[in-house]
Amino acid sequence: MNAQVSDSELELMKIVWSQGGTARYAQIMEELSQTGRTWQKNTVITLLSRLVEKGMLRTSKIGRRNEYSALVSEEDYQTAQTQNLLNKLYEGSAKGLVSTLIQRDLLSAEDYEELRRFWEKGGETR
Repeated sequence: MNAQVSDSELELMKIVWSQGGTARYAQIMEELSQTGRTWQKNTVITLLSRLVEKGMLRTSKIGRRNEYSALVSEEDYQTAQTQNLLNKLYEGSAKGLVSTLIQRDLLSAEDYEELRRFWEKGGETR
């Protein structure tokens, strides 16, 4: 998956993901309004159409309403974008990224301890 999405498109994807991977247009608009976004209907429809074209969403009709389903999970998207970042900035080196996070104080002591425990458990999240 090499789909690059804009910040606005990503915001819509996050809404769909937060709804369990499927959301109706009305749910998306409700979530946007709750976050203070006042996007016009045409803007949202255009962004959703772009996400469909990019293979991130599938649309289906439920009666007269559109329902949007994520074709890419949030975890898969995050993994792909992280790999892109590593390749672009660190020549594929995760060590380079982690070194930057530590050297520039971008990783808190709590984050560091949580990661240490994660590694000690062999990468198990639970």
